[in-house]
Amino acid sequence: MTQLDAVLAHADANLENSLERLFELIRIPSVSTEPEYKDDVRRAAEWLRDQLAELDFDASVRDTTGHPMVVGHGPKTPGPHVLFYGHYDVQPVDPIELWNTDPFGPSLSPQPDGETHILGRGASDDKGQLLTFVEACRAWKAVTGSLPIQVSMLFEGEEEAGSPSLGPFLEANADDLRADTILVCDTDMWDHETPAITTMFRGFVSEEFEITTADRDLHSGMFGSAARNATQLLGTIIGKLRTDDGVVGIPGFYDGVEELPEANRREWERLPFDPEKFLGDIGLSIPAGEQGRSVLEQVWARPTAEIHGVWGGYSGEGFKTVIPAKAGAKISFRLVAGQDPHRIRELFRDFVRSMIPADCSVKFKSYAAAEAQSMSLDGALLRKAQAALTTEWNRETALAGTGGSIPILGEFKNRLGMESLLIGFARFDNRIHSPNEKYDLSSFHKGIRSWVRILHAFSEQ
Repeated sequence: MTQLDAVLAHADANLENSLERLFELIRIPSVSTEPEYKDDVRRAAEWLRDQLAELDFDASVRDTTGHPMVVGHGPKTPGPHVLFYGHYDVQPVDPIELWNTDPFGPSLSPQPDGETHILGRGASDDKGQLLTFVEACRAWKAVTGSLPIQVSMLFEGEEEAGSPSLGPFLEANADDLRADTILVCDTDMWDHETPAITTMFRGFVSEEFEITTADRDLHSGMFGSAARNATQLLGTIIGKLRTDDGVVGIPGFYDGVEELPEANRREWERLPFDPEKFLGDIGLSIPAGEQGRSVLEQVWARPTAEIHGVWGGYSGEGFKTVIPAKAGAKISFRLVAGQDPHRIRELFRDFVRSMIPADCSVKFKSYAAAEAQSMSLDGALLRKAQAALTTEWNRETALAGTGGSIPILGEFKNRLGMESLLIGFARFDNRIHSPNEKYDLSSFHKGIRSWVRILHAFSEQ
């Protein structure tokens, strides 16, 4: 039996103990967005610090202007140095009446297909995922007395609240946190049996704007046609955001946008993706994005403009013939490499202002902004992780993109100068952020085994 085989066997034999530690962490209601859970968030941080200390990490709870961070450094070891990131805070549980079990009373639920679900808030996002890595390190320590490479860990307590303290914390502790790469375990597998490394994320800009026309709502019989209708003007503006062929209609929006790299295109063409099923599963059949682009390109590699909500006029029961004086909308843009989110925000505002008549006005409200992130496909550590995952799952690892945005990746790159490697074991039906969140026991188990293999692969020259 090789050393790697011995560590994997230890992880298998001690799965029940690993599961009990996960249950202990889930029982701590570390809801970061609700002030009444402040002490519980700190208690979860202290619990994690103690777990790292058991593994001979130099671990501490670090205060921030919000909830604390946990930082741990393992002994210095030859080879690459990785910083593992995860978050221990969780979403609120409302509406509580939709839960079938106690959100903070974790339990196991056997399923007809032979799978077992770990139930509880944070089981998947991100306590279960976070502990797959910690338990892999525990297995290495138990069998060999050390880790195969140098490992540091950073656990955040505010990810579900938008990570307001993360940027300043990274800036203030940059020298203490720098490593060769950051490992992030907060993403999905490609499908139920296929592991994935996520290599492309879109950026994000969100805006709200409100138009004012007259100084009050008006009677449509007395002022109709002569007075500007705020809702009609709003409809004109948002109707021009996208052209009939799916292109975003804001002048300058595509400046700097490049075609999908051929290496990514080849990887995506290999993926078992059915665009008709993708849309059919949500009751649609016709792609609405840029014509001539594949569905995967539309949702992973092309920028978007989406309208999330509009208001104006009367929408209650019955009918009220008013000409609205105010109307507004909430809009977001998903961005790709080459697009500056702050420039896109200004281009959008200029686009809106260009259609506001001289006797009307508009005001804007800014929300989140983040740059797109893309990882090189030929990095040595990425390729080693890909091979290790393929061996463990007996399925070729997908190098995938995602249409979503993870602002913390930009913080890591800008504050620490480090690229991230995103490997996760969640499944799409984990119900994260929703009632009855679950994590598959097989994901937890094979996630531990996967990290055991990846750490070993990183140690090999």
